[in-house]
Amino acid sequence: MMDGIKVFLKCVEIFFVIYLIGYSSFLFLSVCVGSSSLYHAKRKEKMKNVLLHDYYVPVTIVVPAYNEEITVVDTVKSLLCLEYKLFEIIVVDDGSKDKTSEEMIKAFDMHLIRRPIHKSVACQPEEFIYETTVQKVPLTLIRKKNGGKADALNMGINAAKYPYFICMDADSVLQFDSLEKIVRPVLEDDTVVAVGGVVRLSNNVELAYGRVKKYNLPDNIIACMQVLEYDRSFLAARILFDKLNGSLIISGAFGLFKKETVIAAGGYDHGTMGEDMELVVKLHEFCRSNAIPYAIRYATDAICWTQAPEKLTDLMKQRKRWHLGLFQTMWKHKVLMTDLKYGVVGFVSYVYFLLYELLSPFIEVFGVLTMILAFFVDLINVPFMLLFFGIYAVFGSILSMTAFLARIHTIDLKVSFQDTMKALLLCLFEITVLRFVLAFVRLTAFIGYRKKKLNWGRIERKKINWS
Repeated sequence: MMDGIKVFLKCVEIFFVIYLIGYSSFLFLSVCVGSSSLYHAKRKEKMKNVLLHDYYVPVTIVVPAYNEEITVVDTVKSLLCLEYKLFEIIVVDDGSKDKTSEEMIKAFDMHLIRRPIHKSVACQPEEFIYETTVQKVPLTLIRKKNGGKADALNMGINAAKYPYFICMDADSVLQFDSLEKIVRPVLEDDTVVAVGGVVRLSNNVELAYGRVKKYNLPDNIIACMQVLEYDRSFLAARILFDKLNGSLIISGAFGLFKKETVIAAGGYDHGTMGEDMELVVKLHEFCRSNAIPYAIRYATDAICWTQAPEKLTDLMKQRKRWHLGLFQTMWKHKVLMTDLKYGVVGFVSYVYFLLYELLSPFIEVFGVLTMILAFFVDLINVPFMLLFFGIYAVFGSILSMTAFLARIHTIDLKVSFQDTMKALLLCLFEITVLRFVLAFVRLTAFIGYRKKKLNWGRIERKKINWS
């Protein structure tokens, strides 16, 4: 019996060493590639070796909203400040129970119109449509029967006049030049079907007309750790996968899509909680299955500012929803890993998300339970274990700080000495504590699993610090 336990623990030990070395190596490579790409892009911009043009891709900005009376008006005001020549804004009220539509109508002097909407992709019917002609760009409000975020986005696609559309959240603000920068990959390459922007957290950040007036890390510890997490995530894996045309995620807070291709692929899926990721994976599968030349890009300088949950309970709800959405998407598109025609998307991107995103909470919790078992049977080298995890935590913290400082420097933000020290202290806490808390949260996301396709996943909203 004891010999069997020893063999089992030895196998587990080897697996975890390989697993952590694999993850750490990937993270190190990703941060190096990401940092290098950001510095190269900044140098090109300083030398004016960038795409300077008077050409503009017509874009529709779709803002799905559900009970967003607190933030939706400021979001639309920020969009009206964008330095871009040819775009329209469509706000889709998905049957809100608050005064989302009323606030829009009052703030922008909107008027009821009658306008047929051709349903190229399935969605719930509209209840009424309002427009205004007093703004510098066309602004439309569509109130529809509740059907979920994916359904609201499909309505926006159906109503869009232009060949490209941007999806963004009603609690987010685009930086003044974000629209111009997110369309650059389309101007450079006409095979681009989707472009992801950068999502940064607006908690404790002052914005004026789409420009950062004052940058501070959030006072709230939960939100502050998410800043480090976001910077590491967007700097690392997304830039590396972009180099391979293997990006599987474009954040629902800010993404550009080619309308024709999205409609051909079937639009947003009503049956998943992660409609943003599902659409990107669907585009990979659709284009490769039909031998359509395509590219899915990531614009490192197109920035969207959004709110992060400041309560642990809200963060837990958000991450449960994200993990269930990840599971639904990967299960629905599991063919990517079994068919060689999907190339790097299948055997690199899909495998990474399977091992280090979807299964990681199970693996990490299993590792903790194994260590407890080894401790009770006196088969664990405690000093070695502490040294191993200490090295892993310090290594991860260094990479987090590298990502944080690289992002701050390359977008010309100034961070105070106090905030630098705060980030330095919290990055270790984020790696060693928050990561494992969220691993447990993601693990329990499958308890009582149901397809709540109409669930928007509400978190507490605050007024955007915008002027």
